[in-house]
This record gives sequence, C-alpha cells and structure tokens, in this order.
Amino acid sequence: MPTLPSEPHRARNMAESFGADPERYDRTRPSYPDAAVAAIVAAAPGPDVVDVGAGTGIAARLFQAAGCRVLGVEVDPRMAAWARRRGVEVEVAAFEDWDPAGRVFDAVVAGQTWHWVDPVAGAAKAARVLRPGGVLAVFWNVARPPADLAAAFAEVYRRVLPDSPLTRPAGGPSPFTTAAVDGIRRSGAFGEPGEQRFDWERTYTRDEWVDQAPTSGAHALIPPERADEVLTGIGAAVDAVGGSFVMAYTTVVVTAVRSR
Repeated sequence: MPTLPSEPHRARNMAESFGADPERYDRTRPSYPDAAVAAIVAAAPGPDVVDVGAGTGIAARLFQAAGCRVLGVEVDPRMAAWARRRGVEVEVAAFEDWDPAGRVFDAVVAGQTWHWVDPVAGAAKAARVLRPGGVLAVFWNVARPPADLAAAFAEVYRRVLPDSPLTRPAGGPSPFTTAAVDGIRRSGAFGEPGEQRFDWERTYTRDEWVDQAPTSGAHALIPPERADEVLTGIGAAVDAVGGSFVMAYTTVVVTAVRSR
C-alpha cells in the first residue's frame, strides 16, 4: 500500500481521482469561512480572480458571492462540467499548462488544491497572470476531530491498510503550506508570504461523515475491495460516540503579493 507522495503534484492518478463523483464532492466537501474569503478579496487590487483547481466550484462560488468575477482553471473535465452547471466559468487545463491568452487578473486563488500544482512553476505562472500588486492566495482546511474519534479513525485505517497516510494523527502542521511558501519564495516573483488562520466548526452525523470520506485524495489509494470495510469501520466509530461529532477546522491562508 503506497503512502502519499512527497510531491503530490506528480501523483496524477490521485489528483485526477476526484471527478469520479462530482455530485458527492460538491455536496459533502467542507466550505471555507466568509472571513477568509473577505480577507483575500480585501488584499486584492480588484475583482478579477482565477481559481486554480476550481473543482466543482465550491470556492469559486464564495468569491462570486463576495463580488468577484471568477474564472476557474480545472484539469478534470468532469469537475469543470459540474462547476459550469453551478454558474462558474471554467477552462479545462492543468494550471502550469493553461494559456491565459493575454488576460491578467487581480488574484490567483486555490482552495485545497495548490498541492496538486508544482509549487515553483505554479507560483511563477501565477505571477505572469497577475497585475502588479496582484495577490496569490492559497488555502487549506486543516481538520481536527475529537481526540478519541481521531484515534478510532486511525485505527480503522491501520487495521485495513497499515501504511495508509490516513493512519497519521489529524490536525498537525500541513506540509502543503510549507511547500507553498517555499515555492513562492523560490519563484522570486513575490514579496514575503504571509499566513492567516481562521477557526470554525461543523457538526457531522455518521452518514454525513461516511458520505464525504471517499472524496479524500488519500482514499484513492484504498483498493476498491477494501473500501466498504473502511467506511463501515469509520461509521461504527462515529456510532460509538453517539452518532455525530463536531469537527474543528482551521482554514490556513498563505498570501503573497506580486512584486515584479
């Protein structure tokens, strides 16, 4: 059983696994707090936004609601088609290969997706499509289930797939933010990156948590013949704590302003 690669952007089978069920993805994945979106919008010099790895448009719709004009760039045509049905303009391409056709923007954003982009090439591409003073803002949700439930989830994955990355403790420092900051610095095109954190919570029932679990990239590593066993196990873990729980989330936002 392979673990998550040290360079996720090279794991194309995982990066392009989410489109297998875009309806489930859009319905079950966590959103982002309004305060995080507002902070990014306030930092940008204008309303024109490119959403990298737009997926089904979860983040794009939040930026639209905040008054932005959003163009999504999404590698998976299945996800792009779903986003278009929800009112998001999307062009199908990997961001590193995407042709902006001379267009420039005020912000390049990426919600829960920048780790699928080469961190140096992606930052350099972002700089090329940003106006002077434009903002690159990449963000992730870090989930922290209750400690007893986190241990129970890890034990389910450990029992079924001992080498799964899902056996690791939840809620620790994200290697994605570290890689993003390093890539931004190495691109030489931005000022010093900054970081903001926004805490929020969501209550999940057993069925809601089991429904969203397969949308995780790490679940793409689970052999199909073991998937039901994993979902049964995590469902039983939620049942054991009363059938629902409160997930603590921190949305971590890394921003940098184009300097040249």
